[in-house]
Amino acid sequence: MTLKVYNTLTRKKEPFHPIEEKKVRMYVCGPTVYNYIHIGNARPAVVFDTVRRYFEYRGYIVKYVSNFTDVDDRLINASKERHISVPEIADQFIKAYKEDTGALNVKTATVHPRATETMPEIITFISKLVDSGYAYASHGDVYFRTRKFKEYGKLSHQSIDDLKSGARIDIGESKEDPLDFALWKAAKPGEIKWASPWGDGRPGWHIECSAMVEKYLGDTIDIHAGGTDLTFPHHENEIAQSEALHHKTMAHYWLHNGHIQINHEKMSKSIGNVILVHDLIKKFDPQVVRFFILSVQYRHPINFSDALLNDAVQAFGRLATTHYNLNHRLSQMTNSAGINEALVENYRKPFVEAMDDDFNTANAIAVLFDIARDANIALQNENALEKDLSAYVQALTELSGVLGLKLAVDTDSILDTEVDALIKKRETARQNKDFAVADSIRDELKNAGIILEDTPQGVRWKRGQE
Repeated sequence: MTLKVYNTLTRKKEPFHPIEEKKVRMYVCGPTVYNYIHIGNARPAVVFDTVRRYFEYRGYIVKYVSNFTDVDDRLINASKERHISVPEIADQFIKAYKEDTGALNVKTATVHPRATETMPEIITFISKLVDSGYAYASHGDVYFRTRKFKEYGKLSHQSIDDLKSGARIDIGESKEDPLDFALWKAAKPGEIKWASPWGDGRPGWHIECSAMVEKYLGDTIDIHAGGTDLTFPHHENEIAQSEALHHKTMAHYWLHNGHIQINHEKMSKSIGNVILVHDLIKKFDPQVVRFFILSVQYRHPINFSDALLNDAVQAFGRLATTHYNLNHRLSQMTNSAGINEALVENYRKPFVEAMDDDFNTANAIAVLFDIARDANIALQNENALEKDLSAYVQALTELSGVLGLKLAVDTDSILDTEVDALIKKRETARQNKDFAVADSIRDELKNAGIILEDTPQGVRWKRGQE
């Protein structure tokens, strides 16, 4: 089966053909590092990490570049509010980003470029656009002549006339045309700045990505990706800048993940429903959060709520418990029968079919539950073949790993003796009427797949199965 991806540029699924055989050049827009990332930022990080992992599973070598925007208005404002420098703000939240995405099992990019470290390339890029007539300087600012790029609007499927109706020139701007956008911004008093041919200032938002793509991946790349909110104007402007300069296609495939809603409302600071990953992973297992994000095909919107996360806790727990029970049963066997490879292949095939269909992780996860269902039936059979149980372990481990899910983390970390100790601690808490602690312990055990049964003879427990 041929791998197909949905291309925002053409609005259809297309067979994936890389520029170089078995190599992928991939650029994913990263965060502006003025605060902790929210769940909306986490979705593209997890989604496109999974896309990368799947390409690697299929034998591709992936060069994966994802940037940090470490200078812009929000960083400057945060710097003023907190009375520390822009680089200090950026360093703090780049570190936090790496910690939070690391908890979600997002692999480190091949390159994580920062705007402030790409300044020579950004200035050179802008200079070339000015020399070619696609850009012009005005009072220390530099703007891109949008109308000069005849294909402007092709990614977001908007016409110049449609865009013109909503365009305006803000106070302090000196554009030739309301549609023109900033490549370089003259520094205001007290702002962080760099020297340039047009005076001291800093880059506009869009230009950094064009310069980074050129520097690390070349004039034309295979995949450019990000959240759907970046389609316009950010990615549209990237195309205009890069293709105006190079006279080549910037990216063959444009991938965009859907929005995350909070209780069916748009996530917004004004509503006050922004959920930071830094806080969320203190409340929920990061692997459950990753599982939840991948439970919906990446292009579709996803609704977030504590209730849905709790459902994900139970669902992920079933997979993790099956994985534990298989390994526990195998530990009592001889480990000499090998693996039923044909059985493993029975699950690989539908998994690959799901992922080849525009990385449909929802259907791929359904395959994991098929494995768990069949494995649990086998576990109930005292005469189950060791090579079959080994095959279920192999299939679960291999395919969940492609999705970046680690099933062994929680269940393997709780041994029988630890379960008994936690149950005793819970009983003591109940006797002391400390029900908050008792409930917390019960939830901890439940999340690890441990089912408690309160009986007249005392508390009994078992590892859950589907």
